[in-house]
Amino acid sequence: MTISVAEVIVDVAAYPVDRSFDYLIPDEMVSLIELGSRVKVQFGPRNVLGFVVALKEETDIPSEKIKPISQLLDIEPVLTSEMLQLAKWLKHETICFEIDALQVMLPSALRAKYEKFISLETDIDNLPEVLKPFFSQTSKVNYKDFEKNNLLHPLKTALKQKLVVLENVVKQKGQIKEVRKVQIADNAEILRDISNQISNRAKKQKVLIEWMIQHVGETMDPDTLYKETNTSSAVLQALIELGAAKFIQEEVYRDPFSKEVGHTKSLNLTEEQSTALQKITTAMENQQTETFLLHGITGSGKTEVYLQAISKCLNEGKEAIVLVPEISLTPQMTERFRSRFGELVAVMHSGLSVGEKYDEWRKVHQGKVKVVVGARSAIFAPFENVGIIILDEEHESTYKQEDNPRYHARDVAIWRGEYHKCPVILGSATPSLESYARAKKNVYSLLTLKERAMKQALPTVHIVDLREELKKGNRSMFSQELLESIESRLNKKEQTVLFLNRRGYSSFVLCRDCGTVLQCQNCDISLTYHRSNEKCKCHYCGYEIYVPKTCPQCQSEHIRFFGTGTQKVEEELYKFFPHARVLRMDVDTTKTKGSHEQILEAFGEGKADILLGTQMIAKGLDYPNITLVGVLSADTSLHLPDFRSAEKTFQLLTQVSGRAGRHEKKGEVVIQTYTPEHYAIELSKDQFYEPFYEREMMMRHQAGYPPYYYLALVQVSHEDVMMAADYAQKCVEWLRSNLSFNVSIIGPTAAGISRLQNRYRYQCLIKYKIAPELIPTLMQLIKLYRSEWIKKGLLLSIDLDPTMI
Repeated sequence: MTISVAEVIVDVAAYPVDRSFDYLIPDEMVSLIELGSRVKVQFGPRNVLGFVVALKEETDIPSEKIKPISQLLDIEPVLTSEMLQLAKWLKHETICFEIDALQVMLPSALRAKYEKFISLETDIDNLPEVLKPFFSQTSKVNYKDFEKNNLLHPLKTALKQKLVVLENVVKQKGQIKEVRKVQIADNAEILRDISNQISNRAKKQKVLIEWMIQHVGETMDPDTLYKETNTSSAVLQALIELGAAKFIQEEVYRDPFSKEVGHTKSLNLTEEQSTALQKITTAMENQQTETFLLHGITGSGKTEVYLQAISKCLNEGKEAIVLVPEISLTPQMTERFRSRFGELVAVMHSGLSVGEKYDEWRKVHQGKVKVVVGARSAIFAPFENVGIIILDEEHESTYKQEDNPRYHARDVAIWRGEYHKCPVILGSATPSLESYARAKKNVYSLLTLKERAMKQALPTVHIVDLREELKKGNRSMFSQELLESIESRLNKKEQTVLFLNRRGYSSFVLCRDCGTVLQCQNCDISLTYHRSNEKCKCHYCGYEIYVPKTCPQCQSEHIRFFGTGTQKVEEELYKFFPHARVLRMDVDTTKTKGSHEQILEAFGEGKADILLGTQMIAKGLDYPNITLVGVLSADTSLHLPDFRSAEKTFQLLTQVSGRAGRHEKKGEVVIQTYTPEHYAIELSKDQFYEPFYEREMMMRHQAGYPPYYYLALVQVSHEDVMMAADYAQKCVEWLRSNLSFNVSIIGPTAAGISRLQNRYRYQCLIKYKIAPELIPTLMQLIKLYRSEWIKKGLLLSIDLDPTMI
């Protein structure tokens, strides 16, 4: 078969363009182009990036109209055929453009400007004759040099034989990590001539040139050279001017790991852990697609089950993907995996620089690592022989992408599990109701760990009614019981974790005379006061102002801060315990790179007595000296207008409680609340998941919410409120006339935050059980929007299975 035509998806996110286009493959590219390669093609008047998604012999387009591919960007494809199929599935399941689905799988460096280099991996004599001249002076040659000389075919052969490797160097500023090295001349005769020219009085120069003669052609770090020869930069500079050496810039791999880790061995498993592991490894051996829900209480040793399952997977020559929900969990998790699997681990999360992300992706792509640990996007790691996929804390909403393509990492994991015929493990102490319901119906296989791995008791939980504290005249944010417990821990030199689900100093600024609350000028939300820089900030659009001295409405000076934030708690703590060492961990203190790791490391090393933080400290922390956990306000997430609020509260309290007493010392938890009688708070006390599940399912059934029904959220936004409301109504009418009667449509109503970044938002909620016509109908609605409504400045978004409403 002679392939002469490529189907290309072009990098233009527009409705009429959301399909593949045929391009002619020039003769010189026929044997080079593969599926998943990126190319440059002429599209209309401009050259754009595109992805080759199919190859064929002929096309229906007349030969005079078909354009040739302008340039091949990848001699080795960046996307596997699996990824191309996954993109088609994502396009349908999340209703997005195919180009968006393809782009989400690649690191941002591959979307930027970059330059390609070919690096020599072997002795130059092993290379084909035509390639040898290029590497005679250097081990790294620009890809363009081979392109110019029509040598891509021998280059491709050399790449396949691993004689050379292809490296993309990101051109963007500050993304190539280079170090300065000294390269000594590779001709001993020249060095001897230089030595003869140097006066005997220049003793240091003589010493250095004699040393260089012993190290002809070597490249080294300048500091090493100064140390070994006891010379200085001035001496070296004098010899460089005589031609004995030169400075060169050498690119190095960035290392996202800030510290070395030791090596750990597999631990002895409990009976429950062994049973769970046995079932997982059986599925692996039988190459069986199976989704396991590993439901284990906090501290039951789920991570050890993951580690031993991965070990088995690697022994079979396969690869593993591990997802964690929070960036703050990634350092600790990565450390545990690196201490077990060493250099075989790569890490992927948003805390890495563009260059680091790219280097990690490249290690995976080139098969240099076998395990990827990372946040949501790591599910697209370009492995080709996956043996196991693990989602830790599977109930977390961070696994859902909030913008296009709106995928859920769990669904992508299950799709990849089916593709590779391998098990997928969803692990959690508090699984989402949807997952647990599926396990109950045998869609997933349920594995249970009911005991802590070291047989420790669960922590003792005290629920404090803040209404009673108020009656006693205690107006502080700490109940008497919590203060006494903290005091006791400080005396015993044990550690405390305090949890508050709100960052900043206080939640809003209010005038006591006229009741004005400082609002964001772009969004319908109150501004949060941040004490560190005396500013009020919007956490949605970033708008900020300095705190006014008087009320902007009535000029009264009685302007006060209300609510409680982490900064305010920290200040209060110092009033009660002036000598306590407190670390605060929230979005404000973890802005800089590596700060999560530094804070947790300092706490783990005992450099602080109290760790105060938001939800990023609720999960995964495992330190032997934590014996007290305090939840300052359990009601923060309970009274949100969200049908999942009780579930989220139960999950958060259970997870946070699980940080205490995980080792020899007994743990204690103090939960402060204004609604101690609520079942989510009551049942989290003893980590009773099943009774909570039964109760919550009953509530969901009565209200007609997931898992009994599926949901889809359609949102319309515009800068003009009337326009947004009008088109939201049109949307609802159109859907009602095109969907069957067993699909209920609620709305349109204003969104929870009705104005965001100066756009008014209206939405409608679609509830359904079985609606095969839903996706085609929504596709038609998008077509209508993209062909007509978009011209009026409207934005329409559709979220199937929304996590936030």
